[in-house]
Amino acid sequence: MLAKKLNTFDDLLVAWQTDESLELVDGQIVSQALPRFAHSNVQSRIGGEYYSLQKRAGGEGGWWICTDITVRYSDIQAPRHDLAGWRKERIPSPPTGVMTLAPDWVCEIVSPGHEKKDTLQMMLLLLAQQVPYYWIVYPEDKTVIVHMLHEGRYVIMATEVVRDGSYSITLPPFDDLAIDLGAVFAGVSDGQNVT
Repeated sequence: MLAKKLNTFDDLLVAWQTDESLELVDGQIVSQALPRFAHSNVQSRIGGEYYSLQKRAGGEGGWWICTDITVRYSDIQAPRHDLAGWRKERIPSPPTGVMTLAPDWVCEIVSPGHEKKDTLQMMLLLLAQQVPYYWIVYPEDKTVIVHMLHEGRYVIMATEVVRDGSYSITLPPFDDLAIDLGAVFAGVSDGQNVT
């Protein structure tokens, strides 16, 4: 049996010249899912809920929060996270270029057909990198699952399912700022799909 060739970050850079929606996961260059309205809407609303954290100065409570950011963890791991954040106490000034420092928080919004990557492969990668917080968001189910690193493994700190109306709550690692999950999922309907 022939071993499967692992692609490297250099291979990803070549592929990006024709398609920037690619990422490198476990040595395989994969296309990101075609963005759906629910995915993009939830992604931008989560970023918006935590925008005030970016305006804070470095040190206590300040964050750099980015959407659709590639993080180069190794030569065969360079995924594009839906949302990722770095505490300003670790990175006081805005970084430049491709990020090579593991985030303090990653949020992946599960896409149909990419469930394994979003929930298993990312979890194993982030665990290996000791990323302290990992959120998994299911837009259509209006659910957020918060994982926290504890003694070298992830434990579930919160599972929030939103029904209707306002639903403000604090979720780790943002314990000093409530997020309105009702507003985050307000644009998600159980109804028709538009193609």
